[in-house]
Order: sequence, then structure tokens, then C-alpha cells
Amino acid sequence: MAKFVFELNQSLDGYVDHQLLPGDPALFLHFTERMRGMAGLVYGRRMYEDMRYWDEDRPEWGAKEQAYATAWRAQPKWVVSRSLTSVGPNATLVKEEIEATMRALKARVDGEIGIAGPELAASLTELGLIDEYQPYIHPAVLGRGKPYFAAARPLLRLIASERIGENVIRLTYVPA
Repeated sequence: MAKFVFELNQSLDGYVDHQLLPGDPALFLHFTERMRGMAGLVYGRRMYEDMRYWDEDRPEWGAKEQAYATAWRAQPKWVVSRSLTSVGPNATLVKEEIEATMRALKARVDGEIGIAGPELAASLTELGLIDEYQPYIHPAVLGRGKPYFAAARPLLRLIASERIGENVIRLTYVPA
């Protein structure tokens, strides 16, 4: 049975705009290793559209970026969207019966499945499907953006913390 893990970079004040958060080479390497170890990924539409960046090689990429892209492309992806009509390679579009599809996915896949997108995570939280929440806390205050918890406010229990690189802390919570 799969474990659904909602993990995203987050500012100190709770926003997930990754373009405004400072980069860290150690964190990038961490995410590449995480990607290699995942059993798959479930995306909301906006997050999936952002991540499609990794579908095609770019001339400005170095070895680190190429390694991440290779790991990302290898992962099976499920994209939850009512507005998309198609998705890219190694991806399945989920337009209807979202709860049933996610429960079936969880039952048939072994390992961790990353959940990406605050609105999607809120929906899956309301259905009781998220097993772990892993915010990666960055030392930045954005004052605006999309909140990590888009709607649902689950009761959580801290089970682990880990420093990654110079300034990022990954917290791991489970539903209380």
C-alpha cells in the first residue's frame, strides 16, 4: 500500500511560491534523491504545468539539472484536473472519480507517492488520504502567495525533523 506524502518548499510565513524562495545546492540534490526513491507523483493542474519544465532537455542545464530531469521523467504521474485535455509522457489524466481513483492508486502501489499542489492536498486531506505532511521550511518571509494549507487544517503530530543544506528544515507530520 502506498503512502501519500504532501511535500513542498515553504516560507517561514507559510507560502509555497518556490520561485521566490532561495535556492540551495544541497536541497536540489536532496530533491533529486527523493525523486529517484518515489513510487510516483500526483499533481494538481498548476503544479503539473510548472513541473513540465523538466520534460525537455535545456541547453543551459548542467549535470545536476539533467539528473533531476531524468529522475522526474522516470516517475509515473497522475494529474488531477478537470480542465486539462491531455498530459505529457508517463502521466495519466484523472478527470473524474478522483476519490475512487486515489484510493485505488494507494491500494495498488507500494512506496511513497508525492502529492504536489496545495489545493489538491487540501482535497485529499479532507478525504483522509494524506499520510504525511513534509513542509521544507526556508528562512524567508514572503508575505504573499499560495499557502501550504490551502483549505483543510488537519490536526497534526510532529514525528521528525531534518536539516537540509545550510538553511532548510524538513518537518514531518502525520495526522493526529
